[in-house]
Amino acid sequence: MGDRPGALATSRLRQLAQRPSTPVAAAEPDEHCELCGAPIPARHRHLLELSSRELMCACRPCSVLFDRSGSGAGRYKLLPERRLRLDGLVLSDLTWEELRIPVDMAFLFPSTTAGRVVAYYPGPLGPVESQLELRAWRDLEACNPLLATLEEDVEALLVDRVGGARRHWIVPLDDCYALVGLIRTRWRGLSGGREVWTEIDRFFDELDGRARSATEGG
Repeated sequence: MGDRPGALATSRLRQLAQRPSTPVAAAEPDEHCELCGAPIPARHRHLLELSSRELMCACRPCSVLFDRSGSGAGRYKLLPERRLRLDGLVLSDLTWEELRIPVDMAFLFPSTTAGRVVAYYPGPLGPVESQLELRAWRDLEACNPLLATLEEDVEALLVDRVGGARRHWIVPLDDCYALVGLIRTRWRGLSGGREVWTEIDRFFDELDGRARSATEGG
């Protein structure tokens, strides 16, 4: 499949899918920092292990250690916390077709491993890579300069076009993994079932509540 966004176990995807939309003070008894072993709250930072593309849970003190350029020694990167709602993103139906993404929900991010921007869409079996048309991406970036600010490996353009929606965000990659986990763990039958689509709508509504408008500054 090429550069995978993470061979995460179902248990980790479930944890991400069930994260609360607002910070909580109490630590979950089964969640601990994977660097020092300290208990951590349900809402916490993640590190990306670059070679495996797996996420690691991190407590606040450990995340602070990695919140500097070069602190991961080329092995780990701390996922950022920037969430921007791109109300003015220029993405026509024709451009979407030219990107060769076969469904109406996807996330795209620059990958240092692949040496290019890669695109994935969430499905009931996990994330699936789409054969992104790079020329179309370059055209999209030219029309939307903010996309050039995506931090490699750890920030993504998240797109929701389901049911006629036209919603777009810049998000940390663990938000995309959370969406993958939600779909993978709650999908039922061929169409997914009413519950999963209700949860997907809630996921995007909560993301809207956490994100700043891009007009407020990046």
